[in-house]
Amino acid sequence: MKLLQLIRFKNLLLIALVQVLIKYAMFPAFGVNTTLTAFQFALLVISTLTIAAGGYIINDIYDVEADSINKPNKLIIGKHIPEDKAYTYYMAFTVIGVILGFYLSNLINRNTFFAIFVIIAALLYIYATFLQQIVLVGNIIISVLVGLSLVIVGIFELLPAINTQNQFIQSSMFEVVFDYAVFAFIISLAREIVKDIQDVDGDYKMQFKTLPIVLGKNRARYIAFGLTVFLILLLIYYLANYLYMRQVAVAYFIIAVIGPLVYISIKLFSAETKAQYKSISNLLKLVMLSGMLSMIVYLFILK
Repeated sequence: MKLLQLIRFKNLLLIALVQVLIKYAMFPAFGVNTTLTAFQFALLVISTLTIAAGGYIINDIYDVEADSINKPNKLIIGKHIPEDKAYTYYMAFTVIGVILGFYLSNLINRNTFFAIFVIIAALLYIYATFLQQIVLVGNIIISVLVGLSLVIVGIFELLPAINTQNQFIQSSMFEVVFDYAVFAFIISLAREIVKDIQDVDGDYKMQFKTLPIVLGKNRARYIAFGLTVFLILLLIYYLANYLYMRQVAVAYFIIAVIGPLVYISIKLFSAETKAQYKSISNLLKLVMLSGMLSMIVYLFILK
């Protein structure tokens, strides 16, 4: 059970859900050609999840001291799982993920795609050991990787299936996947900043150069607020230009995504306590989920 907590199994389930929605909800709704069989897609999902699990573990290994201050009740490494055993878990998950990525890339005759898995694993390690201590860089890297967990499905499913007859629809579909990845990136970046504000005490003691430590909690809060407002405006623009004729989609986004984001932006503008920032962080994760569940809507509006 502690291992499941260590690898953030709920976050992993969210990643898997989003990838499944892309393949089995979005792609069929648009009628695009895909590459992976069910077995090959399972390899992609498992590879992504195991590499992500390894990233969570190595991050916790290097965050033990800070976490002992920020969230002592949730500390696992050193308290429930020895550090050397955690390293073993990290290596096992990462190696399994990279090997599966290599195998999958060869199965579909796209050997160069293997580099994606190596780069993701390397970035997660570099983030944990170095980048998270650099102001905003660590936040951006993690948010990019969140977006990449969506884009990788488009890379493996759409690109190998492109031919002269379907190039337009395949490229257009990849753009839609990329739009969702941008949504995931922005909301993840806002959440990372909120989490840094929440963890400012432990990070300060560890001499991390996070945004709230360098600029102050209020300025960091305003940046997170600005990102949230920017995402709201971006979604309104997207609805007005691409989905305005689809009333079901418009209603879904307004009720399940834009509305909650407006509420979050209001709460961000007045947040002060650690409990308030924790609540905002959880709300941002829920909006991330509701945004991704919108892929199901396409099955109904494109019939």
